Amino acid sequence: MKLTFSLITALLVAAPVFAADENPSPEVIAKIEAILADMECQMDSDDIEVEDGGYDLDDVICKGGRQFDIKMDSDLNVIEKRAE
Repeated sequence: MKLTFSLITALLVAAPVFAADENPSPEVIAKIEAILADMECQMDSDDIEVEDGGYDLDDVICKGGRQFDIKMDSDLNVIEKRAE
């Protein structure tokens, strides 16, 4: 019984931490959009996901109409750019 209570308490305490990572902040979105603009790319900000301590950008459209998935680390450095 004690173990069950401890596990439930730990999950309730940790839940806000997990929830905070679901969506990037408006500040991060603005920075990502500025970086993409410098790369001559754009995307719908709803397609930015927090993933593995960084960001996963889906359906990024770049100059010439090419579409990419881009991964950024927590410092917003592009670590992967994959054509779709």
